[in-house]
Amino acid sequence: MTDIKNKTAFVTGAASGIGFALAEGLLKRGAKVMMVDIDAEGLAAAQEKLGTENTAIAVCDVADPDAVKSAAAVAIESFGNVHLIFNNAGVSLPGRPGRIALEDWRWITDINILGVVYGCETFIPHIVGHGEGGHIINTASTAGHVTGIGMAPYFATKFAVVGYSEALSQELAEAGIGVSCLCPTWVKSNIHNTPDKAPVAGQYRYKFKSSKAYETIKGYIENGMDADVYAELCLKSVEANRLHVFNDPEARAAVEARAQSLLTDYDANLRDLGH
Repeated sequence: MTDIKNKTAFVTGAASGIGFALAEGLLKRGAKVMMVDIDAEGLAAAQEKLGTENTAIAVCDVADPDAVKSAAAVAIESFGNVHLIFNNAGVSLPGRPGRIALEDWRWITDINILGVVYGCETFIPHIVGHGEGGHIINTASTAGHVTGIGMAPYFATKFAVVGYSEALSQELAEAGIGVSCLCPTWVKSNIHNTPDKAPVAGQYRYKFKSSKAYETIKGYIENGMDADVYAELCLKSVEANRLHVFNDPEARAAVEARAQSLLTDYDANLRDLGH
């Protein structure tokens, strides 16, 4: 989508972090913005900062498909046709294999994967129907391309979002709908505190905040890229119809190493087959 001006955007996770910065950047480009978040107090404060002109808000748990549909209805009622869908809301969850409660797996999957799916399934028919074009923007992470130790649930969900977005980009091109997948490393946000909202059955997160790992991650996030800088990169990428939106020159080597590892195994398997 080359021109964002006068378009309507639907942004989840808009109360803080990347979501808030995206809303602010969209308004500066002349768009109308439906701001959605599960945090009612934070969402109201975010709208107060940005002003009520060309903004509307709806409290919504993206893990609830009916709530997403209700928020979509508010957006359409407020502004008419919606063109840009930012499936940005997400959470993180640490844990070691064999010690992660299944309830916690469901919690992070419902938000990080199905929350994206609900946004897409709700709005794609709408965008196709109005015929004015549009763009789907799904927030994944560089953790959707490379992995590490201690965050398997997070990596799993972000790999899913990358794969889903890449598939959508092929399927929606003919309908004039672009797709971008946000793949940042460390950006200033509040995502490291989201395990507080995990199910009661999960136990690991209670230890997490008193751990060295938490302090390390907290430090990376608090010293990460300013959200408004990354949001501007995202919006430029939407205008340029880029599929992946990376931000960290230091992470490029890890992505390249994974690609080489895949090719090494691929070629070894082909040799075993006699090719």
